Amino acid sequence: MADAQRSEGVASRTLASLAAAARERDGLSIGEVIDEMGPSGFGFVILLLAIPPLIPIPGPFGAVFGTALAIISLQFVFGARSPWLPAMLRNRRLSGKVFESMERHAGPMVRQVEKLIRPQRMKALAGRFLPCLLGVPVFALAIVIALPIPFGNIAPAVAICVMAVGLIERDGLVILGGLALTAVAAVATVFLFRGAATLIAAA
Repeated sequence: MADAQRSEGVASRTLASLAAAARERDGLSIGEVIDEMGPSGFGFVILLLAIPPLIPIPGPFGAVFGTALAIISLQFVFGARSPWLPAMLRNRRLSGKVFESMERHAGPMVRQVEKLIRPQRMKALAGRFLPCLLGVPVFALAIVIALPIPFGNIAPAVAICVMAVGLIERDGLVILGGLALTAVAAVATVFLFRGAATLIAAA
């Protein structure tokens, strides 16, 4: 029982709670999701905006959530206390099924990362100013997510999710792991972009 409790952290519990709230309310808007987080911080906001691009559901999730991530990450670079989004993004509503898919597809990944968590490990890397610093790589990854690159969402979104869980749980080593995945995402994006450009040129 103790092992099961350790493997389920704050992030996965929050994700399950949002899925339940979306079922009760027949969906939630992006603004409502952010409001539900209250003062929870940068980690929760970027985690919940990075998950939808991972879901295999038709729709412009990459463009919508990549744009939202880019806007919010810049705000945190400059030390904003609460996130702001333009009305057209804030009011975009997601169905309960989307939240169920988020929990079903991303929940297992988040729980796997949480199994590695050791709160306050390398705590100098998880200090109060880290969100401002992480806003820069998150912004770069968000731009990639927003671009229409085939399969280009996955690696950047995973990197953001890992960094977010590290921030939420205050584990500097997991945050470093997310930064390492950022480098992997950059390499993967270059290859995908070149592949897409080659196909377009050959068409």
